[in-house]
Order: sequence, then C-alpha cells, then structure tokens
Amino acid sequence: MTDTTVDTPQTIRRLTPEAKRGLLGLGLGNTLEWYDWMIFGLLSAYLGPKFFPAEDPVAATMSALAVFAVGFFFRPLGGIILGTAADRIGRRKVMMLSIVLMAISTLVIAVVPTYDVIGAWAGVILLLCRVVQGISTGVEAPLSTAHAVELVSEGREGFVAGIISFFVNIGIVGAPLVTWLVTLAVKEPEMSEWGWRIPFVVGALLSVVIIYLRRTLPETMTREELTDTTTGSVWTGVRRSWLSVLAIVFVVGAVQAYNYAWNVGLPNAARTTMKEDPSAVFGYTTLLGLVMVAGSLVVGKLVDGRSLSRWFIVTRLLAIPSVFIMLLYVQPGLGGFAAVLLGGSVVLVLNMTLYNVVSASLMPKVYRGAGASLGYGLGVAIFGGTASYLLVWFQSIGLHWLFPAYVAVLCALSIVLYLVARRVNGVHLGK
Repeated sequence: MTDTTVDTPQTIRRLTPEAKRGLLGLGLGNTLEWYDWMIFGLLSAYLGPKFFPAEDPVAATMSALAVFAVGFFFRPLGGIILGTAADRIGRRKVMMLSIVLMAISTLVIAVVPTYDVIGAWAGVILLLCRVVQGISTGVEAPLSTAHAVELVSEGREGFVAGIISFFVNIGIVGAPLVTWLVTLAVKEPEMSEWGWRIPFVVGALLSVVIIYLRRTLPETMTREELTDTTTGSVWTGVRRSWLSVLAIVFVVGAVQAYNYAWNVGLPNAARTTMKEDPSAVFGYTTLLGLVMVAGSLVVGKLVDGRSLSRWFIVTRLLAIPSVFIMLLYVQPGLGGFAAVLLGGSVVLVLNMTLYNVVSASLMPKVYRGAGASLGYGLGVAIFGGTASYLLVWFQSIGLHWLFPAYVAVLCALSIVLYLVARRVNGVHLGK
C-alpha cells in the first residue's frame, strides 16, 4: 500500500463478503486471546491450590500468578518465530496455527488432572500451556491487525482499528462476565473443586468456532512475495528498520502501561491499598470495559478514511496529561475511584483503538509480520506486564505521582520515536 491520504467515498466503504468473513475470524481470535489471558489471571486463586501444593493457599496462588507472568516473557519469542513464518509462508497459515495453539492449551488447562492426582506434573503442564499461550499471543494481535488492513480497501485503516479493538474489548469484558455467571450458577465448594474449569471450556469451545471461520481466510501475501522472501531477507529488512521496531516497542508499551494500570492496577489498588468494596470495584471495572467496547467502534468510525498519523499523535499527546487523573484517587472513596477509572477511559479508548494499526504502518508488508510482532511482544512484556505491579508498589510507598509520570514519559517517547522512524523509514499504511 502507498502512503496517501484517502477520502471516504462509497466505493471504499464497501467490503466484500470475503473480507467481512475474514474480519470476523481475525477479530474473534483477538477476543479469544484476551479472554484466555484474563481468565487465567482472574482464576489464579482457584488454579494455585489445584496445580501446586495447597498447604499454603497464598503461596499456591502466588505460584499460579508467577506462571501467569511467564506468558508475557514468551510473547517476543512468539513474535519472532510466528511473525517470521507469516512473512515466509503466508498470513493465513500462521493465523490458523496461532488459534490452534491457543485452543489446545486452553483445552488442556480445562481437563488436566490436578496436583492431588499427578503431583508436580500438574504445575509443569500448566506452565507449558502458559508458554504456548504466550507464543501464540505474541503474534495474534499484531499479525491479525496487519492481515486485516491488507484485506480491506486502502484508506480504511481506521475502520479496521475500530473493528479489531472492538473484538479485543469483548474478550476483556467477557472474561469477568463469564466468571461472574459461573460463580452465580456454581456454589463456592464446587467452584473450588471443578467449577473453575468451566470458563476454560467456554474458551475452548469459542476456539472451535474461530478455527471454522479462519479455514477460509484469504491470503494477502502474493505468490511473488512469498517466492521472493527468505528468512534471511525478512530479518535483513527488520534489522534495516530497527528504528521502526524500537518505535513500535514504545507505541505499544506506552499504551499497554496505561491499559494495564486502568484495567488491573487501579482495581487492585482499590481493593488492597484503599480497602474498597470488591463488588463495587468489579462493577465499575465492568463499566470501564463496556465503555471500551462501544468507544472502539466510535473511534474507528471517526478515523475511517482520515490521517492515521495525525490521529495517533493527537491522541497520544492527550494521554500525557490524562494519565495524571489517577492522582485524584489518593484516599479511599468509591466516588474518586469511579471518577478516575471512567474519566481516563475516554483517552484510553482513543489510544487502545489505534496502536496496533499504527505499529503495522511502520513496517513494509514483506517483513511486517516479523517486525511488528517483535516490537509488540517486547512492548507488552517490558512495559505492559510490569505496569500494574509498579502502580500498586508506588502507591504503597507513598509515591503516587511517580507512575503517571512514568507513563507520561513513555507516551512522549513513543511520539518522538514514531516521528523519527516515520521520517527515516517512512510509513506503509495510511498517512
């Protein structure tokens, strides 16, 4: 695709049935990715005593959370391996492989025997499943976004951003919703014994639907591109575009630090440091998810056919002061918590909708899979995976101002690096 500004006449607003099916299959894959990712964290208190020695429930839960964290560190590896494969053998095959890996790992967690039955092997199997999930998710979001923008008409990057973000947020809201419904249907003793498996079964069943939809995904890499591309040429291109990869790390990392702070860090701080009512915290966090779901479609419509670069820069600049809203919540009070959580959500949804398409725009098509996935994996692992911990820790030692300052610096660096990479290497989607 060329670097042009595109108006929005009716001709580019029409999507073929093939493109619509493709967007549905790619979008639902993102739903599953985020659903599975959050389900594991939400159910860690149940998983710990089932997969590790249960004499100390706190230690067992911490072991499960450590396994949860392992997935973050394998995301860059997934980006390197599967992203390279996507540029070598095609998008469709890797998108199928990604969802199959996620399906298998989720199903195994749902049915694997517990520590009481197979001993330490239960924890080992859980760890291996988390490694597989980390590898799979290392490519799912960046590559599915790249695949989607390559499927539709030029100039519709904003529309694609909104659609993919919508499906991501469905997964984020769906995980606590399914967990809540299961806890309503299954009493606590049964929930601890076997009910925790149900949300994983739901994820495995959803993956079957996605595999069915993705079996007919169109391939966006041409025969000539695949024939001319080798592993060496892919990584020569990535190395040549190292500045763009670095920019992607910060484009992704800054918004993921913001995202995890709002979706995980602030709710955890409210329940622990501020001793707020857990049910109320859960309710407001669910409302945040609903704002993200609706807002992603609105943002996609606003950006559709307009300058992607301009929208990215403006929304990222807005994030710098917006993240300091959290300083209003420095003492207990659900009103303050709700005001901060929902007040920051407007700028959060603007940034969360655009960042993957912006990342894809920095890499040429022939090595976009490897370059964008590597930058994405590093950004999430380095900045997203540590954000909620840093937020709660800074608050616990009285340095409330330090986390928003940290995120603001990341946002500023992401703008600078984006502009420098754009000037040196150009942009390859949108304008």
